[in-house]
Amino acid sequence: MQELEERIQKEGIVKPGNVLKVDAFLNHQCDCALFDAMGAAWAQHFKNTQINKILTIESSGIGIACVAARHFGNVPVVFAKKAQSINLDGDQYVSTVFSFTKQREFPVIVSRKYLSADDRVLILDDFLANGKALQGLIDICDHAGAAVAGIGIAIEKGFQGGGDALREAGYDLDSLAIVESMDPNDGSITFRQ
Repeated sequence: MQELEERIQKEGIVKPGNVLKVDAFLNHQCDCALFDAMGAAWAQHFKNTQINKILTIESSGIGIACVAARHFGNVPVVFAKKAQSINLDGDQYVSTVFSFTKQREFPVIVSRKYLSADDRVLILDDFLANGKALQGLIDICDHAGAAVAGIGIAIEKGFQGGGDALREAGYDLDSLAIVESMDPNDGSITFRQ
């Protein structure tokens, strides 16, 4: 998606440790017009896929998923929580994921009342690096008996291999911008064509 790639080039900051900071428009301050264009792109890609639910993970994926849901007939958005709370009651699906950004493991939790074998799920998230967060969401769908109908990612770090592994496993993965390389020394970013 050219618009997203241009924003990454213009406002993205490459930091040491393979970190791409895009908080000016994607995951701290949100550009809702850009989110809407992303939702339209995913709706076009997945137009022949019957999706009745969108699943994401807190917190950066929530805004993207909610705006995108409007392009899929306002399907419900479910987000996996990263911590147990008093608001989470009843039976739950739980998986453990490793966060590349936070460099730690944490649980992801979805109430069983919001995900079932009747669901055809589109998983959406802001970033894909090594694929651990997505694998946790796929694991939750598997436990629920829900079908993963597709995966939409705003920015994939292609050089970290998570996207390639998911594609090899047979998932329909649509990443709107795939970063092929980035250099913290000069701030350069190249995209996969």
